[in-house]
Amino acid sequence: MDRRTFLGAFAATTLSSCVSVGGMAGPPVPPPAFRVGDRWVYNARDGFRVAVTWEETHEVTAVSPAGIDVRVVLRGDTMNAVRMEHLLAAGMVASGAVFNPEETRNFVPPMERYRFPLTFGDRWTQNMQNFNPANGLQSQINRFVEVGGYEQVTTPAGTFSAVRMRTLMSVDENNPFRWPFQCNYLTWWAPDVGAMVKEIKTATYRERGDGREGIDIRAQNTTVELASFSRGG
Repeated sequence: MDRRTFLGAFAATTLSSCVSVGGMAGPPVPPPAFRVGDRWVYNARDGFRVAVTWEETHEVTAVSPAGIDVRVVLRGDTMNAVRMEHLLAAGMVASGAVFNPEETRNFVPPMERYRFPLTFGDRWTQNMQNFNPANGLQSQINRFVEVGGYEQVTTPAGTFSAVRMRTLMSVDENNPFRWPFQCNYLTWWAPDVGAMVKEIKTATYRERGDGREGIDIRAQNTTVELASFSRGG
């Protein structure tokens, strides 16, 4: 393991030792049953003093023994993108987004975004190789997830009983100008919707060569909330 890989893995592993998730214990959540036409629309915003806002629509376009295809459309004043995600099974992402909502990455091994059944206290760690389309370099992601309990969460689409999950990630150690992004995400997943209903994402990084005087630079301050959803036929 080289120094870059060690730093990323060390950061995520160290944070995982003091992770806090919260919520009330409850029954495990089984995997959702996807149907073509299932559709979830989210309101998203990112930024600090002046936020960027957009609408994010996820729609299931195919379900087969080969997996599930989801088209993701992002629209906003400064956002105009369409990408595809391919899931081998519920929660198991072969290709999709992990940090930047506009990008698509292929994960080796596939990313366990959710490990069903979602059970209070479960946790898992992954090291994944992937191609970073932002800089054209092969990179690595170290990802830790812990499942918490249930709580009521209110979104523009309504109030839901949802399971809390904490995700800690170290993303893109192979960058010539900065050390990896250090990400801390909190996700609420609602069985009644069959999807995430709210997510709060923060991330920081440090410039290479700054030494002990280096400071954490904020890179992400995102909130995503469900605005509406409908099930396919």
